[in-house]
Amino acid sequence: MQLLPSLIPLGLALGSLVAASPTASHDKRSFVERDGTNFTVFEHAATGARLEFVKNSGICETTPGVNQYSGYLSVGTNMNSFSYGTETVTSTMTAAPFVWKLIQAFYAQFPQYENRDFGIFTESYGGHYGPEFAEYIEQQNAAIASGSITGQDIKLVALGVNNGWFDSTLQQKAYIDYSYSNSYRPLITPLQYAFYLMTYQTQCRPALQSCAFYGSSVACSSAAETCSNSIRGPLSQSADFSVYDIRSPSNDPNPPKTYVTYLHSGAVEKAIGAKSSYQECAATSYQQFSSTGDHPRSFLPQLSDVVQKGVQTVVWAGDADWICNWFGNQEAAEAVFYDGQDAFKSAVLMPYNVEGKQMGTFKAVGKLSFARVFGAGHEVPFYQPAVSLQVFKQTMMRQPLSST
Repeated sequence: MQLLPSLIPLGLALGSLVAASPTASHDKRSFVERDGTNFTVFEHAATGARLEFVKNSGICETTPGVNQYSGYLSVGTNMNSFSYGTETVTSTMTAAPFVWKLIQAFYAQFPQYENRDFGIFTESYGGHYGPEFAEYIEQQNAAIASGSITGQDIKLVALGVNNGWFDSTLQQKAYIDYSYSNSYRPLITPLQYAFYLMTYQTQCRPALQSCAFYGSSVACSSAAETCSNSIRGPLSQSADFSVYDIRSPSNDPNPPKTYVTYLHSGAVEKAIGAKSSYQECAATSYQQFSSTGDHPRSFLPQLSDVVQKGVQTVVWAGDADWICNWFGNQEAAEAVFYDGQDAFKSAVLMPYNVEGKQMGTFKAVGKLSFARVFGAGHEVPFYQPAVSLQVFKQTMMRQPLSST
């Protein structure tokens, strides 16, 4: 898995992105049948976005009374959520306006959701796109309120990022610190630790500073390559371990990939209306973002802005993950600029309990919370579902984290 996700078909995406748009007088709805599968097609005049979906395919969601939709959210000319067609999005920032348009179209098709609280929960590269999308939504909400644009306000109340990649300057160094002094097993010796710190200071950090100063695709792509070759790459090969769970070998079978085989089934693809085969990390999308040096760019300013605007925010991390480890996530959280920053930085981590059982540690000041989750790898909900549900519920209820 690379540190860059592809956007995914509607049936998988609606749980993560739920949002809004006014119903334009020229919106169009139609129904088509292709190869025995019935599609609803919704064309949103205000944004040019298009939804094409199958309702209640019988795949995955079969709970009585719960509707399930699968298909595609499309915007622009032949742009279909990174699933097929033309890809013109080349960075996290250029993706944000399209995501907002898709949310507007979603609300126009499903107006029953437009007054619901809206939360964005992400992981991994979501340390980039979570803050960026949230900030863009808040900016658009302000523009709607001022009358400078027309649209449906998106009631953003929460942002959650687990094991996210926010800031390369902090997190490339965190690779070295975590590899040496994590609570599971050291990956490098004291001599290697000193060597990597020197390498970071003389090679990786200067490249990242150049990326931040010039901001060009060339400078930032060079920084990504330099840090990968000098820090992340060598450290990831320093022992036989999974970068997503340091407790396991590199061929770790968890989380299982059986769902990929299931989604590649011809019968499943037909039922959900798929026009291309599912890819966990689409190579084309990765290459597009790599071409602009998206990876080493810091999204701490966006994260800070979201917290300042009053969105309940949680940064949390499984402590067995190496690739976006909790050392770097805590440092990123403590670097968030808001009126509670000093108190947040000085606060000590306290036990985080779920129904009386300690599952990790946490701290919270105002609209920002941080949690370390014990015994969890990169995809925390797989390893610790109970604590994940509690974090989700507390944050969506606009509450700072607290023990139960």
